[in-house]
Amino acid sequence: MMDPVQAFMQAHALATPLFAPTSRYHGIGSAQTTTPEGTVITFVKRRFVPPPERFSTLSEHTVASGDRLDNLAAHYLGDPLQYWRLCDANGAMDPTELTATVGRVLRITLPEGIPGDSDAG
Repeated sequence: MMDPVQAFMQAHALATPLFAPTSRYHGIGSAQTTTPEGTVITFVKRRFVPPPERFSTLSEHTVASGDRLDNLAAHYLGDPLQYWRLCDANGAMDPTELTATVGRVLRITLPEGIPGDSDAG
């Protein structure tokens, strides 16, 4: 039998979003598994990175020496913590690869699913 305090906490955790709306994990649910010893472990389900072609390009940025992804996200997206959107838009699993090569052109895009005019043509 589950401890009443633990049951209360689990019930309220499931009713409350796990991540802020600006998080890359927002909207991703959780799941549970039980160990052979009976311990219940709650975890966040896997996030599948969308293909870059699902994003509408707003502009491009040519990487210069000293560029940092958080600064680029702050400049173009208004929030340094949104660097993950630049990763998604450019198909990067490792954020450091985006600014490692001077001269690389990065796509600055709208969030996935928001249509834009710049890709129309």
